[in-house]
Amino acid sequence: MTSISGKTSNGFTYEGDYEQARSGRVTWTATYRRGGDFFGMRHGHINELLDVSLAEVDAAVKSDIESTWIQSS
Repeated sequence: MTSISGKTSNGFTYEGDYEQARSGRVTWTATYRRGGDFFGMRHGHINELLDVSLAEVDAAVKSDIESTWIQSS
């Protein structure tokens, strides 16, 4: 499992983790906060990540965490 954290474009911070579920698929979970207060939790998965570098997987997970939160807020 790999830890990940960041900030969304609408000002929420997130902390989460992700792991490879099977070949080419990554699952992730993230908890979102603003000003230290809990605002929600989301989870998701990304397919088709075969032969992708670790940096690219990390970037894809961060992008998916961002878009999932923005679409649901």
